Amino acid sequence: MNLLILGCGKTGSVVAEVARQRRHHVRTLDVEENADACALTPSFLAPFDVAIDFTTPAAVIANAEACVGAKKNLVVGTTGWYEQLPRLREMVLSADTGFLYGSNFSIGVNLFFEIASTAGAALKYDYSGQIFERHHAQKKDAPSGTALTIQKIVSETGGQEVEIVSFREGDAVGMHELVFNSAGDRIYLCHDAKSRQGFAEGAVRAAEWLSGKVGFYEFRSVWREL
Repeated sequence: MNLLILGCGKTGSVVAEVARQRRHHVRTLDVEENADACALTPSFLAPFDVAIDFTTPAAVIANAEACVGAKKNLVVGTTGWYEQLPRLREMVLSADTGFLYGSNFSIGVNLFFEIASTAGAALKYDYSGQIFERHHAQKKDAPSGTALTIQKIVSETGGQEVEIVSFREGDAVGMHELVFNSAGDRIYLCHDAKSRQGFAEGAVRAAEWLSGKVGFYEFRSVWREL
């Protein structure tokens, strides 16, 4: 496939590397080259099968609007923009194009989401819960999209919202801890990303899956189909 990678930061660079390893043709476009999606004209986007966005919360909506307007399928790994989800969903469905987003494209994290769903029932049995998340100091959004997804999943199962505590320090790739405490014991669940490889592989596989499809999808609902 011809893939356009939007964002050449920590994760976007690894996504481009993985895409090339999987024998795709790759073009990268950094945030500075594409202010307010100025580069994403229909003629520029025409050769690409799918675009993958790992930019910033401030850039992602304009990028999405440009891709949807050009009827170009888009995978979004950027977080921090989810208040715009209803509007973007309507836009994608009206344009009859394909859009896939996820707070985390790691298979391990998506398995962690399922474990969190089961563990959330602890809140109904006199446990209290907390989520701790650690990321590198340059990460723009806090809490992380992954932590917010865990919070939502636990709330759906346990019937109440748990607190998120965020840390931004050093070059931490991403650690998420879910803790339940009771008078008698403590349940501790943790996912610790050792590198960005898992995120990148999931994003490229998501682009492969989305190619030729129409509809609005969340990664945690489709990852088993990759």
